[in-house]
Amino acid sequence: MGIEERKHQKFRELAEKRTNKALEAVRLIGNLSNRQTYVYEDAEVRKIVKALRDAVGDVEARFGKSTGRSGGDFKL
Repeated sequence: MGIEERKHQKFRELAEKRTNKALEAVRLIGNLSNRQTYVYEDAEVRKIVKALRDAVGDVEARFGKSTGRSGGDFKL
């Protein structure tokens, strides 16, 4: 296996692990929407959503393009 192949394999391995970890964190944030357990204001929700969108926008900018995928575990 050449150096480029090893770098690509490492990228895929880390990308899947880190993306799945981030998706789980987002799911956990979504659990905060349970009004029977938590009390929150709409402004707080907007602030959370804006922070998440900004972070995704930063990632898209770093990669130079936008991609989308939803649901299930992330796989390359």
